[in-house]
Amino acid sequence: MNNGLHKAPPNSRLPRGGTPWILFRSVASIALLAYLTGTPATASEPSHGTSNASQVPAWVFPLNPPASASSPPFDKITALHVPNSNVSFTEAELNDLFKAPDWHPQSHSKLPSIVANGRPPDVYACGFCHTAGGQGRPENASLAGLPVAYIVSQLADFRSGKRKSAWNGPYRPADRMIHAAANATDEELLAAATYFSAQSLRPRVTVVEVDQVPVSHVVGWVYVAQPGGGNEPLGQRLLEFAPDPVSHENRDDKIRYIAYVPVASIERGKHIAQKGWDSLANACSVCHGPQLHGMGNIPPIAGRSPTYILRQLLAFQTGARSGATGLPMHAVVKDLKIAVMVDAAAYTGSLQP
Repeated sequence: MNNGLHKAPPNSRLPRGGTPWILFRSVASIALLAYLTGTPATASEPSHGTSNASQVPAWVFPLNPPASASSPPFDKITALHVPNSNVSFTEAELNDLFKAPDWHPQSHSKLPSIVANGRPPDVYACGFCHTAGGQGRPENASLAGLPVAYIVSQLADFRSGKRKSAWNGPYRPADRMIHAAANATDEELLAAATYFSAQSLRPRVTVVEVDQVPVSHVVGWVYVAQPGGGNEPLGQRLLEFAPDPVSHENRDDKIRYIAYVPVASIERGKHIAQKGWDSLANACSVCHGPQLHGMGNIPPIAGRSPTYILRQLLAFQTGARSGATGLPMHAVVKDLKIAVMVDAAAYTGSLQP
């Protein structure tokens, strides 16, 4: 299904699941204009609902439109494929919250039941959103290689309400996470944390410094270039794109995303990571290690989605993340401007996991 905006390759079909194509040009332009004039994009943008008091920029959270009530049922017959995989799934299977699409079963260890199938009706398969091997996507966490204790602490924060999205309107990836964590047992959460911690994160994103980015629309909570849409100024934004929207929506865990960042942001971010934006005490490397590969139960952040890193910095700054493990971050980000956060996220994402 391409809604006339993209011609899908043979033997492929774009799953819907509440993620139909939508033009994003007007909202992105409003957000850019607001940012360049020094005013963050706010609740006046109709497709993004309302933001919180800190005025989180709308471009940080590309949102899907509501699912159409007139959409036909998911296809249960046609076999879909992704590159470099011998398995297949139907559109219905790819939209089943209680079945993690496992395109590359040889790339990870055996899936626990909670990761593969969840527990209907309220505990979704962890691997549906985070992928079977924990590689994640820009709209959610890459869990592979995170410390067990750290994952468990974050699940506890989701349960207690101490961890939420920085966006104050509906954001389905975070809402689903909160719902699943609230309904899972301690044993299920520990099984998932132990499994994901034992997996290895593969390079997942290419960070590219540019002045101009493709005019875009949103597919599956991520930006996609609008065919024939030309370019527009990036400004001081960070926009993560799926180069292949069909593979992205088919939940291919080997697709590599492209994060467009401002020119020279990686070098500026390196200084922030190593020296701090205002003092060495606030340098990322002090807690996350010299190469940002983590230390003890402090998570590795190198090579993870820059969009995801940026959202977490905003969550710490706004208080959306208020759990005990995040308290040291509050002082670090309290006075950070969004441009500084973008630089830090750009550098972090440019590193090898």
